[in-house]
Amino acid sequence: MTEVLIENTQNKIEITEEILTLIRQVLEAGLAYEDCDFDAQISVTLTDNAAIQALNLEQRGIDAPTDVLSFPMLEFDENGNCLDNAFDFDGDFVVLGDIVISCERALAQAEEYGHSFRREIAFLTVHSLLHLLGYDHVDNPEGERQMRTKQNEILNKLGVTRD
Repeated sequence: MTEVLIENTQNKIEITEEILTLIRQVLEAGLAYEDCDFDAQISVTLTDNAAIQALNLEQRGIDAPTDVLSFPMLEFDENGNCLDNAFDFDGDFVVLGDIVISCERALAQAEEYGHSFRREIAFLTVHSLLHLLGYDHVDNPEGERQMRTKQNEILNKLGVTRD
């Protein structure tokens, strides 16, 4: 079972119940795809460009808005092995981390790439989930290829295409 905590802190783009359900479905499908056989908790914040820019500056030293930020709670080695004692706990869930998505940026990118806002939100969600699970693409061509393949397979299983 996955516990998904979603908070919509922006008011510039309407977030429908369908989008909230889609985010949950993408996270559950991604965890199933990765054979995660534990109960996970993931926090998702839907925000605007100004808020994500401030967070990007604070956390990464980059003074610009971005589409999505991932804040994993677990540490992984370069082979994707978990270094934390994540499973030695008394709680109900393994807390994987936080996902922050700029809805403004997602809408702009959907228009730029010629697909729906729904598809862009799904893509950013699965992309960020893979980061929470230890995957990385920064300065890592093999990691980028691996992430792209996994993202496409997960979205295709859900029928989320570049419509």
